Amino acid sequence: MTSYIEHIPVLLSESVEALITEEDGTYIDGTLGGGGHSKEILNKLGENGRLFGIDQDDEALEAASNRIGDDHRFTPIKGNFGYLTTILPPHTHGQIAGILLDLGVSTHQIKEPERGFSFQEDGPLDMRMGNLSGVSAYQVVNEYDYEKLRDIIFHYGEEKQSRKIAKAIIEARPVETTGELQKVVSSVVNKHYEVKSLARVFQAIRIEVNRELEMLEKVLEQSLEVLKPGGRIEAISYHSLEDRIVKRFFKSGNFKGKIEKDFYGNPISPIKPVNKQVIIPTKEEVSENPAARSAKLRIAEKVEGGES
Repeated sequence: MTSYIEHIPVLLSESVEALITEEDGTYIDGTLGGGGHSKEILNKLGENGRLFGIDQDDEALEAASNRIGDDHRFTPIKGNFGYLTTILPPHTHGQIAGILLDLGVSTHQIKEPERGFSFQEDGPLDMRMGNLSGVSAYQVVNEYDYEKLRDIIFHYGEEKQSRKIAKAIIEARPVETTGELQKVVSSVVNKHYEVKSLARVFQAIRIEVNRELEMLEKVLEQSLEVLKPGGRIEAISYHSLEDRIVKRFFKSGNFKGKIEKDFYGNPISPIKPVNKQVIIPTKEEVSENPAARSAKLRIAEKVEGGES
């Protein structure tokens, strides 16, 4: 196994500061990665605090455990956060004080060519964030029909040249590696926006492979089952598709963003936003860690009696 490439945690102090409302509470880092956020959460917790760190990537779990060391307050769990209520011990349901979700791809996953996440490195078309995912990028690229491929690139990548790109991919099949896919996409897109188009196509395929938006909706819904009243959930998102889902759910407790009202016209929602303005990294953080440039942090709180 290659050595784990450390991921610099984004919006570290802002997210952890807002998350910890009781130092002896039970918390969840739903995207453990290399353990950067988890380490800081543990620094803020008291002797009786507890932290569950969830990740579907074996390499991330190992790296986080090495970074955190032997801490009785920390429990790593292998799994996808979309199955939150299943993988968490039943006695924790309704008792969680805070949940953190950092929705970005880890530096390790991007930088390791064998994982197939980046168009800047040549590697196999994989993109699975863990060995729990079913379909690989190779299958998406080589087996999906034109309509499905076009729609994924358009909706998940927000790429306007999706028709042209999907057609070129199908004509070039079989496409074996990330380098080959990069060449196919580059051959048909506007040269002025080539890097952006490549990033969008790779993002779209990655979202499809890992069912990212579906899993995000699941974890947000299930968070209401596991959080205690007053418990907080935070999400750091990196593109508009994720941010839109988070924003709507935090506002209304549903994915339409429409706040339901009771018989008297009073708004009823199981959750309410904590920060009116989205929190973004400082210029200093972005200059030190360019991966943070598009990050947006939103925070919400489960209201008394709020259930999914």
